[in-house]
Amino acid sequence: MAYEDLTVPELKELLRERGLPLSGKKADLIARLSEAEEPQEAEEPQEAEEPQEAEESQEDSEEEFEEDDYDEDEGDFEEWDDLHTARQKPVLDDSTKEALKKRSEQKKKQPKFRRQEWFRYRRLSKTGYRKPKGDDSSMRKNRKYRSPMARVGYGKIAAARGLHPSGFEDVLVHNAGELDGLDPETQAVRIGSSVGNRKRTRIHERADELGLRVLNRRQIDGKGDF
Repeated sequence: MAYEDLTVPELKELLRERGLPLSGKKADLIARLSEAEEPQEAEEPQEAEEPQEAEESQEDSEEEFEEDDYDEDEGDFEEWDDLHTARQKPVLDDSTKEALKKRSEQKKKQPKFRRQEWFRYRRLSKTGYRKPKGDDSSMRKNRKYRSPMARVGYGKIAAARGLHPSGFEDVLVHNAGELDGLDPETQAVRIGSSVGNRKRTRIHERADELGLRVLNRRQIDGKGDF
């Protein structure tokens, strides 16, 4: 190919297709394309032999697959499932599924509640909603162009109240003993923020034994965790 007749944008497009650097002058781009084209020309005669090698490797793999004939024990699959106990799904009835769907639709229509004068102070924009106070508060008096306040009318459907978006009932725990008696099909665990790494590890292990899902599970393998 005569690269000298092409423009710089066209040369860069060819380089981009081949995954090569785009920097340099036009002479550098042409040299880079020429160098990349030489190994391809040298390897072209060997392409005719590749299909035979691919067929041989495919036949070998089929023979190995026939020789194995599902010799693996079922225990291997059970161990693999044990590694994924943190992603179990809840068992929900039709009414609960409809309630969760309706709550999701209601949440889309709900405005975002902000703290009073969140636009004035940066620290207030990072905190959650607080009820406005003060005799002269324009937000408390519900004047125009003020952020909406959280009111009773913004409440969601009662059937889905207290449920995690996945459908689990969110249960707060602080030690491994509180996991006993929980239903893994309808309840999930949320570890308290004040729980240390040592207790947190015990809760993780106990939850895996009982088949409970930990909603705020995190990896604990750094130095000084214990």
